[in-house]
Amino acid sequence: MFEIKICGITTVQDALAAAEAGADAIGLNFFPGSSRWVDEQTASAIVRALPADVMKVGVFVNSTDRLVLDIYDQIGLDLIQLHGDEPPEYLGALGNRPTLKAFRCAEDGLAPALEYLERCRELGRMPEMVLMDAFRPGHYGGTGATINWLTLVDHQSNREMPPLVLAGGLRAETVAEAIAMVEPLAVDTASGVESSPGHKDPALIAAFVSAARQAFDRLTETRRP
Repeated sequence: MFEIKICGITTVQDALAAAEAGADAIGLNFFPGSSRWVDEQTASAIVRALPADVMKVGVFVNSTDRLVLDIYDQIGLDLIQLHGDEPPEYLGALGNRPTLKAFRCAEDGLAPALEYLERCRELGRMPEMVLMDAFRPGHYGGTGATINWLTLVDHQSNREMPPLVLAGGLRAETVAEAIAMVEPLAVDTASGVESSPGHKDPALIAAFVSAARQAFDRLTETRRP
């Protein structure tokens, strides 16, 4: 899948800055209520400009399955990120297209996600990845709020849980500590690399990617026998 995702990309320039810094995924937000929303024409231009090895992720919040499928197929996305209140049954309507299901993590930690995934397992359709974002009432991510990382540590011992993507207020100054503590498969940031909502700062992107990459490399070293 990916290790480092820069989400909320709104321009070709920002997308190329992410790719040049070494991010291996970018997120395109199709939720009209977001300050990082992009229309389909802009999203198509961004996808065309990026190298093939950079994963293009479409972020959707409570959209109809038909809209998600149309955008995914027409623009040429690689992964569908469901960041709203979509029920487990929703994943089946997406066919065989790969999905990442996001959860907003409060003090109950992994419990809601595990309950959701159990229902997915019963239906025979699991997401390829799960993302844990910070909980803030009335918001669907991108708030800059931080998760209590300790509530996620137990995911390492749960073999039935899909690979974890850690989000929630991550910045260059904090991402290494978060990776060391939680040991996720990947990290995701939006506000942590912005000069203002929806506008990325190339220097912040580069610093974040460098810090995350070094932390993942150290994690790999510690896992070697």
